[in-house]
Amino acid sequence: MSNKLPAALSPDTLPSKAELKEDVKAASKNSLQSLRALVAGGVGGICAVVVGHPFDLVKVRLQTAEKGVYSGAMDVVRRTIAKEGMARGLYAGVSAPLVGVTPMFAVSFWGYDVGKQLVSSFSTVHNNQFSVAQVSAAGFFSAIPMTLITAPFERVKVLLQIQGQKQLAPGEKPKYAGGVDVVRQLYKEGGMRSVFRGSAMTLARDGPGSACYFATYEVVKRKLTPKDPVTGAPGQLSLSAVMVAGGAAGMAMWIPVFPIDTIKSRLQSAEGRPTIGGTIRGIYASGGYKAFFPGIGPAMARAVPANAATFLGVELAQKAMTRAFDRDGE
Repeated sequence: MSNKLPAALSPDTLPSKAELKEDVKAASKNSLQSLRALVAGGVGGICAVVVGHPFDLVKVRLQTAEKGVYSGAMDVVRRTIAKEGMARGLYAGVSAPLVGVTPMFAVSFWGYDVGKQLVSSFSTVHNNQFSVAQVSAAGFFSAIPMTLITAPFERVKVLLQIQGQKQLAPGEKPKYAGGVDVVRQLYKEGGMRSVFRGSAMTLARDGPGSACYFATYEVVKRKLTPKDPVTGAPGQLSLSAVMVAGGAAGMAMWIPVFPIDTIKSRLQSAEGRPTIGGTIRGIYASGGYKAFFPGIGPAMARAVPANAATFLGVELAQKAMTRAFDRDGE
């Protein structure tokens, strides 16, 4: 028997110990980076819910109410507080996003990080600076795994938010006792298909929305990052600049996809087995193109503080992990 190695496994083609060590080091670094993105995204998500949920509740109630029920956003706020109280009213349905938004944002920022790694594999990144197109592609990718979490949790959130609008008869109890009860009843009525209703419209909203979201954040962040006058090297970005970039990202995300969000909210809140086409026709019949934009005021008002809080939470979490785990982060 010959002791010769095949050509493909000859000593000249086998990786050296140094090369193997570098490969393991690079793989470990990517895994740690993805884990940190997951944790930081979760922190950012909690910040987003605490700041933005009342705005989101107003948006959803305007989107799903019959024409003429509310005169505007402030009317929703006034009537909600009068009927349900400040905390209980404006934070109705908050349990679902608090439980769901942590993994949702965690997966979003993790997906964005993985998306950037994929972009790096299939295209050239100059000086570690991703182009707007590359950032947009990574942002779109982040919405794919996120939809698996976002769709069912938003279905639950929407149903809990709108049930407060119903006038209950004396002694009548609300249909849903909480988030778990919503899932139980939806599953009993139509199985997993009912729980995940609106997934296609969620991805249709979050794909382009996330592309605009991350691209705008990166562009504004770069514009606001101070540069050394001599070397041109980027300096430390202030937390206020992070919040400005985050607020801009939130507005850029909502403007192009708001009509899709209206369709999604109507689809997820409707009884029976609605279709996307039927939902679109019903919205248009109720008020033309303007009917696709109810609640855009609260959505825009929410976008700035909620997303400023999101990216502030993400950046602070990243810095905290750098100080805690990196020797050179001191």
